[in-house]
Amino acid sequence: MLLLGLMSGTSLDGIDAALIDMSGDPHAPDWKLVAFVENAYSAQQRAAIHGALSGNASALCRLNADLGEWFAQAALRACEVAGVSPADVAAIGSHGQTIWHEPPAEGRRGSTLQLGCAATIAERTGITVVSDFRSRDMAAGGHGAPLVPWVDRLLFSHDTRRRVLQNIGGMANLTWVPPRGTSEPLLAFDTGPGNALIDAAVELATSGASSFDRDGEWADEGVVDEVLLNALLANDYFHREPPKSTGRELFGTSFVQHIVTDHPPASRRDWAALIATLTELTARSITDAIERWVIPRGVDEVIITGGGALNPSIVKRIARHLAPIPVHADASMLGISPSAKEAVAFAALAWAHLLGIPGNEVTATGAAGPRVLGSITPGSRMNHEERVK
Repeated sequence: MLLLGLMSGTSLDGIDAALIDMSGDPHAPDWKLVAFVENAYSAQQRAAIHGALSGNASALCRLNADLGEWFAQAALRACEVAGVSPADVAAIGSHGQTIWHEPPAEGRRGSTLQLGCAATIAERTGITVVSDFRSRDMAAGGHGAPLVPWVDRLLFSHDTRRRVLQNIGGMANLTWVPPRGTSEPLLAFDTGPGNALIDAAVELATSGASSFDRDGEWADEGVVDEVLLNALLANDYFHREPPKSTGRELFGTSFVQHIVTDHPPASRRDWAALIATLTELTARSITDAIERWVIPRGVDEVIITGGGALNPSIVKRIARHLAPIPVHADASMLGISPSAKEAVAFAALAWAHLLGIPGNEVTATGAAGPRVLGSITPGSRMNHEERVK
C-alpha cells in the first residue's frame, strides 16, 4: 500500500512530503521510503501564515484554502519524483499547519487547530485524505501531542537498544522506545522549544534577511548569557511532569520579543549572545528532560531528527550534556533522512486509519484510551473505492 505523508511544522519553513510503501503484518509491517521532497515556503507564504497567527479571521479562512493548494502541490510533486501515479496512492495523511494548540488544563479539555483544507487536497490530487489527527485524542481528554510515538515504536524500534528519538522542529519532542517486541510502555512528550526561538531571534537580528541559524554560525559566534539562561530554564513548563505538550503559544516570536524588549541587543555581538543562549536553552531543556524522566528507564542511544539535526551547534551541545550516551544526528539507521521522519509518521497514521488501528499512545498523550485518529475525505470515487478494498 502506497501512502503519502504531508507535514508542515511549527518552524514554518515549508511542507515535507514522504511517500512510503507498507505491507505485511499490520502489527509488524514491512515498509520503505519511496520518495521524500521538501517544499520550502516563499517569503510571501511565510508572511501569510504569520499573518493568520495574529488572529485575523479573514486571513485564517483564506490561509486554510491556500494551504490546501500548497499541500496538494507538495503531494503531486512527491508522486512525480517517485514516478508514481496519484491513482496508485492509497491515502494522504495530512497533518496540516498548526495555528493554535492549547493543552488540557485542570477542569478544561484541550483544543487544537490545524489548517490545510483536506477537500482541496483530495480535489486536486484525486487521492483520499486523512487529516485532523489531533482532535480525536483531545476529545478523549488527551494532549493531541505528540502523535508520532505510535509510529516510532512501529517503525523505528531496535531489536536490543533502548532508543530516544528526539525530534527538533519548531518545538522539540522525544519518544523513548523500548526494544522491539517488549511490552514496556513507551514515554513521549514535548520537551519545549526546538528551533522556533532561535529562528525568531535570527529574523529579528537580520531584519528578516535570514529565517534560521545556518550551520549554527550565530550560536557558535556568541557567548551564552548564563543569567538569562537560568531565568529561562525556570519556566514552569520545563518542570511539569509528562504527559505534556506545548507550541508557539508559549515558545514563539512573542517570547523572544519580550527578551529583546527587556534586554535590547545593541550590536551583532549582543545578538549572537542571545542566539547562543536560546540555542543552549533548546539543548538544555532537551537534555534536562532526558536526564530527569528518561535515563532512569535506560538509554542506549539518542537519535536526533528534524531541522535541529542540521544545526551542528544544537547537536554538539546535546552530545556534550549527555556524554557518554551516543548521540546521532544521522537518521540513516532509521531508513530515512533527518527531515523526513514526521512526514513518514503521518503517512503511517493514514495507513492506520484505513485499517481501523488506533494511532495514539495514551502514555504519551494522556487520552482516556486508544483511538483511531483522523477524519477521512474521499478522493475520486474510483480511487477511494479501489484503494480501501
